[in-house]
Amino acid sequence: MFAVTVGLIAVAAALLKSAIDIRMAPPAPSRAAEERSFSARVATLAPGSIAPTLTAYGEVRSRRTLELRPLAAGQIVELSPDFESGRQVTAGALLLRTDPADAQSALDLAKAGLREAEVEGRDAARSLELARADLLLAEEQVMLRRGAFDRQKGISDRGFGTATDIETAELALATANQNLGNSRQAVAQGEARIDKAATAFDRQKLALADAERRLADTELRAEFGGVLSAVTAVAGGLVSNSEMIGELIDPDNLEVVFRISTAQFQELADEKGGLMPLPVTASLDIYGAEITATGMLARVDATVGVGLSGRLVFAALNVAHGLKPGDFVTVSVTEPPLHGVARLPAAALGSNGTLLLVADGNRLEEAPAEILRREGNQIILRVGNLAGREVVTERAPFLSAGILIKPVRDGRNSGAAAAAKDQAAMIDLTPEHRAELVALVEGNGSLPQEAKDRLLLRLRDQQVPLEMVERIEARRGG
Repeated sequence: MFAVTVGLIAVAAALLKSAIDIRMAPPAPSRAAEERSFSARVATLAPGSIAPTLTAYGEVRSRRTLELRPLAAGQIVELSPDFESGRQVTAGALLLRTDPADAQSALDLAKAGLREAEVEGRDAARSLELARADLLLAEEQVMLRRGAFDRQKGISDRGFGTATDIETAELALATANQNLGNSRQAVAQGEARIDKAATAFDRQKLALADAERRLADTELRAEFGGVLSAVTAVAGGLVSNSEMIGELIDPDNLEVVFRISTAQFQELADEKGGLMPLPVTASLDIYGAEITATGMLARVDATVGVGLSGRLVFAALNVAHGLKPGDFVTVSVTEPPLHGVARLPAAALGSNGTLLLVADGNRLEEAPAEILRREGNQIILRVGNLAGREVVTERAPFLSAGILIKPVRDGRNSGAAAAAKDQAAMIDLTPEHRAELVALVEGNGSLPQEAKDRLLLRLRDQQVPLEMVERIEARRGG
């Protein structure tokens, strides 16, 4: 035990001496620290002209839509074979006819009343003609009686006539005057009868026109050429007055409606606050293939709407083959070009609205940026006095002013990465898989023929986009 104790004390003494020697030893010569640098992708700011593109989402609508509502209630006795949803009809085509029995009876009665009014008018004209002839005879009779009275009075004044002769001539003249008054009254009554007959004739003409209109209302015709939608009428069914039984849509007269913010609308407005006629492109993505249509900004809604914000804008589409009312499309509006600007990735902009520029010695410095537009993952800024300067296009969190970097210029290695990405997005198809995809596309009845042709053409290639294959398989049976 004594020997073990002495050994432990010796070991402790050796450890203590070693620690003291290390503490008292002189420091080792120091090495100069090297500054760490980071690789960063940079690009040169060059001013140019860029036409910004405003992207929004909207709905395709028909600028000419007619609700089909029969004006006459009753049973449907005739229904056009084309009166089905999705059928194309021409302007003026008969769609359906309700029971016209009552309307036809009213029309026949109106025609009979019109003929009766015509007869009454002719009878009144003949009666007036006879009354006027009687008036002429009565006037001649008065003239003759007055002449006879004057002669008898002259004879009496010379002492040859008698009082009885004068009284007889005077009574005859009075009778003639009375007959003249009766004839004039008959003429007046005949003229009033003519007026009443004319009024009755006009009234019967109005009744006939109303009966013809009611009979025409039993027929429902297409006011313009278009496609039928939401048809609910069936042969033999009963319809009420103004009941909606379908819609007539003009498929070639389409527009797209989309909502944008007030700030975005200011970029599309002219000096007077009106909407500029800027070009518009509406696109619908189907299985990786796009259906596009071009157009022009047309108008803006007068009100904002309850609980809404921004502005509702309408754009008229020129030729929209494949697009249907109700499609949800992506709308791209090409704004007027901006001059003296450059486009950069949005990752180049810091949270404080600054850019990192490459200064002397490849050190970074911050500079404020004047952002004019934001387009997805890109920004458009005014170059100004930053022209010719190099800017960091991918701003990492560890990059800030004063940091030393290794600039990566001209998108070095970006082409290889993009090629690898594109190569990864393309796949080879087995004959069985290709045939299955072709059958799915051909069996989709809701897909426009133009889109089908493009998809089938892409499926014939040796390699096809993976995204397109996934979309086709995702809509299997749809």
